[in-house]
Amino acid sequence: MTIDEGGNVDRPVNRELRFLHCRFWFCLTGPVLCAAAVEELQLKDAHYTLEHLRAFGMFNHLQLDPWYQDSVLFVDSRGRVLSLSVTLDTALGKPKEVFSFGSESGRAEDRLCASISLTSATWAALSDGAGRLLLLRTGRRGDGGHCRWEVLFSHHMGEPFTILHSVCHVQDGRHSVELLLLRVQKEPLESTGSGYSVSLEWVTVGGAAGPGQERKYEVRKRRVLRGKSVPHYAAVAPRGEGLMLAAEKPFVFTHIDGRPVEPPPPPELSELEKTDPLYFWQQTAADLTVCVRLPGGVAKEDVSFRLTADSLSVGVRGGAPLLEGRLYASVDPEASAWTIRDSNSLEVSLQKLGEGPMWPELVLGNRRGELVLSDQQVALIHDRLTHLTSEDPKALGGSGTRARFGWALKPTRTSEVNLGGHQFLFSVDVDPSQMPCLCLRHDVDALVWQPRPDRPGDLWEHVATFNALGYVQASKRDRKFSTCAPDFSFAALCECLRRVFLYRQPSPVETVLFNRKQGRQVGQVAKQQVSSLDSDTAVLGFRASNERLFVLTSSRLFVLKVDKK
Repeated sequence: MTIDEGGNVDRPVNRELRFLHCRFWFCLTGPVLCAAAVEELQLKDAHYTLEHLRAFGMFNHLQLDPWYQDSVLFVDSRGRVLSLSVTLDTALGKPKEVFSFGSESGRAEDRLCASISLTSATWAALSDGAGRLLLLRTGRRGDGGHCRWEVLFSHHMGEPFTILHSVCHVQDGRHSVELLLLRVQKEPLESTGSGYSVSLEWVTVGGAAGPGQERKYEVRKRRVLRGKSVPHYAAVAPRGEGLMLAAEKPFVFTHIDGRPVEPPPPPELSELEKTDPLYFWQQTAADLTVCVRLPGGVAKEDVSFRLTADSLSVGVRGGAPLLEGRLYASVDPEASAWTIRDSNSLEVSLQKLGEGPMWPELVLGNRRGELVLSDQQVALIHDRLTHLTSEDPKALGGSGTRARFGWALKPTRTSEVNLGGHQFLFSVDVDPSQMPCLCLRHDVDALVWQPRPDRPGDLWEHVATFNALGYVQASKRDRKFSTCAPDFSFAALCECLRRVFLYRQPSPVETVLFNRKQGRQVGQVAKQQVSSLDSDTAVLGFRASNERLFVLTSSRLFVLKVDKK
């Protein structure tokens, strides 16, 4: 491997952006170091499905240490875990071998790429790609000393897998590690579709009980979920109390510690639910109107109505509520009202607490209503789609991808939210003590959300916005990896070969600049910068720290310094 050095490559303010394009060339300014090439396994002929490509063909071989952002790791073709640290701007120290799989992993035909998950500041989880799981004590990786990682747990978990996420915590007075493993498995009884399913295994490894057992670890629990699509996002909550998934198709628990889980019976629908919607609703950026169907002959005094800033309940006295639950977002109860129309429908006017994005649903999890669009809204959506449409379907970059977000506490306690047309863009570790953030496309922008499992009533926190990134990324048809800096100062996209795009947050302009179409002065400008790497091999890894971009190919590691000025 040759290591090249060199190359110089700011929350929401204003949507009136102009991208200033400039190209800078990556230059070689430092020494050349030799090591083994990156371990890259090609997909087999049997791995022909889209899920194999998503899970393994788009695998990110480079791992950034979120506790020590100047360090990156990867596995080379000799089965060694190599660690490299930045010493000065774009100068890299020599690669350090911190662990080696040796010959134990073998070279089975169904091997996958080895994967690394940094569990804490002093722990790491490794998969050898052949079905073996290892937990290692790494020592404090950022203290500058060279320390070989110590194996404290090694266990064969069955079929090969990759590690999606891992966390550690103290449970019942003992140190525990939660891991999420991904497999794409053949379904022998499947007669339709591709014949493959996606398996997620949630494994808990804990310290053994008893005196003198502090250094011994054992598998304490194994839970298996199955679905039909590789999740865009999958993570374990910090204390292991649940999972969060974002996928195009649902996942269900199938086994716990080897025992099958009986699926819950589907809810029986009443005749009303089987035919027509129970309620209709419309919305604007400022308010909502809901029409709830009532039994005939209901008088005003028979109506049971309760509204708070976050919840709504509508029904007939003496009976179960017809519509009840938590609202998608907050409303102003004082500015809201209801009235009976034609004795068989109740009309509710809700005032949104603040103007903002359109609601994808009225009551969380309620599927008995129908959204009615006005002619003006239909025309507006048509204009936006026309603006984004290209004759080449690849130009949209999959912007029509639908996904759902699931929060699983137990096999019997799950909740699900339909993300609708909000395309998933990427996930990023912002705070290593919290779950990874996920970035979704909202209209033309990209919004970053931080899951908060400790706040069930306010599970999502909006932490950053990248103006117009949702629009511009759609044109990058060769995009392979996307990420952003943990401090949200920039976002970056990487193509399969050679080119890296960096998008800065808007900053004030020093000269007077006007929007040519609207004639309004633009006060903020976002910049796009492009780097063309001196490489003709595929990009295998891509990570960002607050100050640098790391790009890994099969034989080179590029470090791009991001000038914050």
